[in-house]
Amino acid sequence: MSEHTRLTGTPSPAAVHEAFDPARLTQARNLTGKTKRWLAEQLGVTPAAVSQYEMGTNRPRPDLLPRLANALEVPLSFFLAGRPLARLDPSSAHFRSLRSTRAYQRAKAVALTEQVWELTYALEKRVQLPLVNLPGFAGGEIHPELPGRPAEAARALRAAWGLGAGPVTHLVRRLEAHGIVVHTPERDEDLRTVDAFSTSVLPRPVIVLTPNLTDDVYRHRFSAAHELGHLVLHGETTPGDSTQEREANAFAAEFLTPRASIGPELPKRLDLRRLSQLRDVWGVSVHSLVYRCRELGLLSDSSAGRAYQRLNELKEQPGFAPDPLGGYPGEQPVLLSEAFTLSGLSVPDLAHELAWSVPRTRQLLGVREHKPVLRLV
Repeated sequence: MSEHTRLTGTPSPAAVHEAFDPARLTQARNLTGKTKRWLAEQLGVTPAAVSQYEMGTNRPRPDLLPRLANALEVPLSFFLAGRPLARLDPSSAHFRSLRSTRAYQRAKAVALTEQVWELTYALEKRVQLPLVNLPGFAGGEIHPELPGRPAEAARALRAAWGLGAGPVTHLVRRLEAHGIVVHTPERDEDLRTVDAFSTSVLPRPVIVLTPNLTDDVYRHRFSAAHELGHLVLHGETTPGDSTQEREANAFAAEFLTPRASIGPELPKRLDLRRLSQLRDVWGVSVHSLVYRCRELGLLSDSSAGRAYQRLNELKEQPGFAPDPLGGYPGEQPVLLSEAFTLSGLSVPDLAHELAWSVPRTRQLLGVREHKPVLRLV
């Protein structure tokens, strides 16, 4: 430990220069959604110099490091080598809306996932999290085999998890109970086109469910089941194939609304009010139920098309309007925040260990700052 670090609790720019981790620079820049050119302008250097910093062929001068930390809104110690780092390539994550997601958005989402894993790792050193019980996940502690076809895999997983044949309640909490880390970040303009993404290449499977333009618990649940399908079916395959997206959709539909159970409850002809009632029971959107009716041969393509048009007209009406996620605690992740409570750590202590800012640590934990309330009589 340098004298500067001992006296101030923070490393000196010279110490950070000597132990500079180029991967941390890339991660911090991706988290801001900024380009190398933008960062170069903040530092007064060339984009080529920033590329050299990130490749590790050169290091920022000590006098540049405080400006670098300030521009990327991280503590100076963030750039020190030696902390556990999840190296996740964007090509190893499944994105539900890949076509509408730009490269910098994918990079930001991946950097966020890396931090979610780092937070999980720090907490798991102190708190035993649920065992990973996920067929198809290479790092799982439990390894049952599942069929390769989406619908069969969905039915087998329901059976393995003891879900019965009815609606799946508290889906996100169930994912967490089986060792899957689920994170719902705060609303972010850069991530608004990203419905969800997941990865199974880290020591624990991670699903990130981003708030999109519509705050709707039914879309949120389907996204979670869709990503679960990727984790089960596509753990060892390269993401990005449109066939994988169709398979994940088929898995989600069967997992949330098993054909044998939902079939007898669906109307034999188009009845949107009936489908609205089933929406509340099964926790899936009316759009999804219309699609299910078409799959089961209860609706023709033309009838389904008319149904979608009518649903667009009814989208603000009770029973058809989006249902906000805030009213469904069981669909909101709590694994990391509860592990933090059990860890005995304070937010500043955890932030110091991770080399994050205190606000960033609170943000990823989902822990709000509680300030005393001044009341005047």
